[in-house]
Amino acid sequence: MTSTSDPALDRTAHLTRDLIRFDSSNYGDGKSNGETEAAQYVEAELSALGLKPQLFDAAPGRTSVVARVEGANPDAPALVVHGHLDVVPAIAEDWSVDPFGGEIKDGMIWGRGAVDMKNMDAMILSALGEILGSGRQPARDLVVAFFADEEAGGVLGSHYMVDEHPELFDGATEAISEVGGYSIDLAGQRAYLVQTGEKALIWIKLIARGRAGHGSQINSENAITRLAGAVARIGSQEWPVRLTKTTRQLLDRVAGILGQDPQQVSAEELAVATGTASRFISATLRATTNPTMLDAGYKVNVIPDRAEARMDVRVLPGDEVEVMARIRELAGPDVEVVVMHEDIGLETAFEGALVDQMIDSLNRFDPGAEVLPYLLSAGTDNKALSMLGIRGYGFAPLRLPADLDFPALFHGVDERVPLDALVFGTDVLTDLLLRY
Repeated sequence: MTSTSDPALDRTAHLTRDLIRFDSSNYGDGKSNGETEAAQYVEAELSALGLKPQLFDAAPGRTSVVARVEGANPDAPALVVHGHLDVVPAIAEDWSVDPFGGEIKDGMIWGRGAVDMKNMDAMILSALGEILGSGRQPARDLVVAFFADEEAGGVLGSHYMVDEHPELFDGATEAISEVGGYSIDLAGQRAYLVQTGEKALIWIKLIARGRAGHGSQINSENAITRLAGAVARIGSQEWPVRLTKTTRQLLDRVAGILGQDPQQVSAEELAVATGTASRFISATLRATTNPTMLDAGYKVNVIPDRAEARMDVRVLPGDEVEVMARIRELAGPDVEVVVMHEDIGLETAFEGALVDQMIDSLNRFDPGAEVLPYLLSAGTDNKALSMLGIRGYGFAPLRLPADLDFPALFHGVDERVPLDALVFGTDVLTDLLLRY
């Protein structure tokens, strides 16, 4: 597939639309439409810039792309600039547009991946095109990576690359990627959230066993009843508030912008005051244990001897052992708790030369805006890169309308991103890569 021509769209919008049109849905459990076609498209774009990208297959159809860009100062530590090419599935009948059509309407590009995260993939390609196409170099070496499988924990993507090809990241000390750098509105003051940490990830399966039998009989060992009780107890658990250093710093800054005394206002109230961003921020005040899948039975008049549920557990860094112990206690003696996949939590300081340049680049294109750190309730491929000692940040800069519920679009219906936000983001990213 080659980039389509539409003079009404700028380069980043073209790339975003083209990438959305690759249905790279990742269903988990090894089921995926695959990223290979999207990866080949990215490879062609990078090659056209004079780079030498490499394709890596962790499994058939599960392709990642990596290229190295020579910087003006080869003695400086390299920066990893990365995205992922897979997306979560979309149920087409729930959408008002074709989720893989890349439709343009209302000043936005619509489609699965418009936010998570083919927009940033396109911004990376466009920023590199702006820099290299004008005969310039980034300030330092860049390792540009487009990973497979992020939406299933990165086992066939970033973790595979880190485990099998760590040499590709030699000399890199920091990384930037998704779910950060976007704007929020704080009582009329625009602020940008830079992601400096993320919760630990634990995906678990609950398995209830019991006695099979006729649906008309009394059965005190009903596996579904046992499972339902465990799911309800764990899913409704009120986990205690614990503020990490990042979240305390964020809420103190939010309170200052809003003219509030952080000692007089609760953390929950300050989180809610961040508006739509509270979807992420409120979830970083405590652990979350959300049931997401149920599987039991095969006929209405047969009591099965087994029932299963899956839960998405997100834990503050350092609380993993304590939370899992409580989950097992809540599950009860008749329900087995199996960890399907887990990954570490991260937190890094909102300071240093890279952070300073992020702030400077944002203020260069949006003077007077506040720039704040935050802990992400979800996770990114920065988890895998941290195994190599690489500090990761979320910085996919977007200046957004104050009334756009941006966090709701992650994995949501009618995912979309404003065209002018892509222009802004590409300008900011280009500036960062030239200066840092």
